[in-house]
Amino acid sequence: MKKTIALLTGGTTGEWVVSVKSAATIAQNIDPDLYDVYKIMLNEKGWFYEPADSVKIEIDKNDFSLTLEGRKIKFDGVFIAIHGSPGEDGKLQGYFDMLGIRYTACDALTSSITMNKGYTKAVVAGIDNLYTAKSVQIFKGGNYSLNQIKQDLRLPYFVKPNSGGSSIGMSKVKHTDDLEEAIEKAFKEDTQILIEEFVSGREFSIGVFGAEGKIIVLPTTEVIPANEFFDFEAKYTPGATEEITPGRMNEEEVSRVQQVVKDIYKKLNCRGVVRVDYFLEEGTGKFYFIEINTIPGQTATSFIPQQVAAMGITLKAFYTRLMKETLG
Repeated sequence: MKKTIALLTGGTTGEWVVSVKSAATIAQNIDPDLYDVYKIMLNEKGWFYEPADSVKIEIDKNDFSLTLEGRKIKFDGVFIAIHGSPGEDGKLQGYFDMLGIRYTACDALTSSITMNKGYTKAVVAGIDNLYTAKSVQIFKGGNYSLNQIKQDLRLPYFVKPNSGGSSIGMSKVKHTDDLEEAIEKAFKEDTQILIEEFVSGREFSIGVFGAEGKIIVLPTTEVIPANEFFDFEAKYTPGATEEITPGRMNEEEVSRVQQVVKDIYKKLNCRGVVRVDYFLEEGTGKFYFIEINTIPGQTATSFIPQQVAAMGITLKAFYTRLMKETLG
């Protein structure tokens, strides 16, 4: 029996553009013999299905169903391909939990915690061989002292919005005089921000997913930005970064990193596919956790499709494994 699946795309943040591209890749690679897929757009105007030959059809949010030519379509599961809110921050997951509809992503609690970089760091602390950069979390309108921050942390700093998904509002601060301006820029994006010490090292991004009851780690991607750091522009401008998959790590690093990311996946109670960004510190090779992305990009140039190819499996086989595990 074929399953009827909703592929949910769009969103209410600037990242909707990427979500639409991710959904296009997913739609092209879902096995049509196993799944009937309906692509559903969610944005500020509503939730709707747009058949090629007719007008938009509104989704009934009472039971997440669709009425097409007088026939009511209910979904066996949802493939969530929305980066940012409400797909990555737990809101949709909570809604589907209440309706009893299965989905491909982490649950509501994990999704909402991992959108907050500070909270995530607190949860993963204590995992063997995992290090986190020294940091200070501050709140808009809260009591914080610039002088205290300058005393507690050593330059350079990264200043970033705590819940921004896609590196918008981030700054690298090399002089203490520039800290205030960087904080103002980050507060335009979020009410909480994280100021971290800079870790000098090579940057990597690694996919990990659950399938057949096991946790499987994909080959890693090494990220070499032409810009000073991997910001929004570097992420989405072709040629702005050099990406090597599999990334350059020795055997010891590969096995240590695989164990660390499996432990992160378990400790954060992840499901589906997630992506962990990390540094290997210069000189020491220590694993420094940067962040976790619970709805990683699936565009043609995104890391996960690159890593799936490097593992030697097709995207079609990968999505089938993912959906069998999460949607039953």
